[in-house]
Amino acid sequence: MQYNSSSKITGIGAYLPQAILSNHDLEKMVDTNDEWILRRTGVRERRIAQKDEFASDLAINAVENLLKMQSTAVEGVDMIIVTTFTPDHLTPSVSALVQGHFDIKNTGTMDINSACTGFAYAVCVADSLITAGSFKKVLIVSSEVLSKIVDYTDRNTCILFGDAAVAVVVEKAEDKGCILASHFTSDGKMAENVACSALSDSVNGRRLEKKGQFQQEGKFLYEYVVRNIPEGVNRLLEKAGLSLSEVDWFVPHSANMRMIEALVKRLEYPMEKTLTSNEYYGNTSSVTIPLSLWKAIEEGKIKPGQKLVLYGFGGGLTHGGIVLEWK
Repeated sequence: MQYNSSSKITGIGAYLPQAILSNHDLEKMVDTNDEWILRRTGVRERRIAQKDEFASDLAINAVENLLKMQSTAVEGVDMIIVTTFTPDHLTPSVSALVQGHFDIKNTGTMDINSACTGFAYAVCVADSLITAGSFKKVLIVSSEVLSKIVDYTDRNTCILFGDAAVAVVVEKAEDKGCILASHFTSDGKMAENVACSALSDSVNGRRLEKKGQFQQEGKFLYEYVVRNIPEGVNRLLEKAGLSLSEVDWFVPHSANMRMIEALVKRLEYPMEKTLTSNEYYGNTSSVTIPLSLWKAIEEGKIKPGQKLVLYGFGGGLTHGGIVLEWK
């Protein structure tokens, strides 16, 4: 299948809040222990935003880090896309706050709320805008402050989540772009299994027990991911005209290490070629995939010409991803 991409990723920066919440810290808060958390999730620690730190603050700091690596990163940006389901406000958008902080002229702004699939959606949207010829340079920032909505009396959820932000620049490529294929799907009939209330406290007729706090059905999600995501990945690869053996790196949403291990086993893909970020940062929703990329780039793992599958899944329910060739 021919995919007419005209964009490539040209820069990446990250921000991790200073405060660390370790498994031993959680032992003092809920009925849990380090061994139990590691065995069930693979998470050792996670970063937590300060009380006065919100998604826009993390996003701005991620862009600042990007600018340290690439001083001209925001010059010429004509669209800013922020992925988050933990925004500062219902309105204004986090993307507008980022634009205002850096005073980037003549740029559009939009937030995407697709939970853990958000970054894959954002890259696909950015590539589509550039390929259509409407834009030349898009700034994507994934930023989440899950600590603001997690119930720290619920040991099944509070052990999983952390806060982080990653900023990525996507620009018009002079030759063929890096995006080889994309595939997305959703199942809103199951939306109540991953939810956080705002104006309404019910989803699909099911009343949420804790208003303003994140709730999820862990067992249901584990079974859903292991059962459905391999098919989604294979459909994505079919669109790209690739086999999984031709993929250099698999970058799934880092929800839970046990879940990822079960997923790659079902796919028959090596765990050592799977990039994750949850061991020291926890589940950061839409940030996990770009955070895994940032971490792998810092470690020198990703090389030009390599093919990567980025695949997210989570609230909506949504899942989907992209295949890209690193340039």
